[in-house]
Amino acid sequence: MELQITARTIELDDWLKDEITRRAEKLDNFYQRIVHCRVVVEVPHRHKRDGVLYNIRIDLHVPGAVLMVEREPSQDLTAAIRDAFDAARRKLEDYSRQQRGDIKRHGGVPHARVSALFPEDGYGFLTTPDGSELYFHENSVLNGDFKHLHVGAEVRFAEEKGEKGPQASTVSLVKR
Repeated sequence: MELQITARTIELDDWLKDEITRRAEKLDNFYQRIVHCRVVVEVPHRHKRDGVLYNIRIDLHVPGAVLMVEREPSQDLTAAIRDAFDAARRKLEDYSRQQRGDIKRHGGVPHARVSALFPEDGYGFLTTPDGSELYFHENSVLNGDFKHLHVGAEVRFAEEKGEKGPQASTVSLVKR
């Protein structure tokens, strides 16, 4: 895999470049056909109230697609890198399952409503239009939107096999 690290409006130390390289190489464990990985680290703005916010973007070029990950800006650069690579891992796992045909297809992206939410424990349940209930974890919610979820919120999701039965992954909030 070819790795490109770009820093905008920030100087990256060698240990940060090594950390990004290490995490990028680990992505091969989840999908071995990554052609190119581009990581962009930037400080888009300096806020008086929030201080320095770091933004991480990862573009993964795989056969037939480009998978993009961009997390909400964070004040902690190491946490921002960790969260972005965790999201990239989940996206690669989902893409790999899709390529193998492991994800059920229901003629479009399934919709559901949040039926129970346990923010302090980081999980919740969705109820689908057919009445099925699916577990989801806060790490499965895209774009850091877990904190914006509430009971009754409409979401899109992918269904996968979990340890205790079907569960929702790649949950995204339907914005209205």
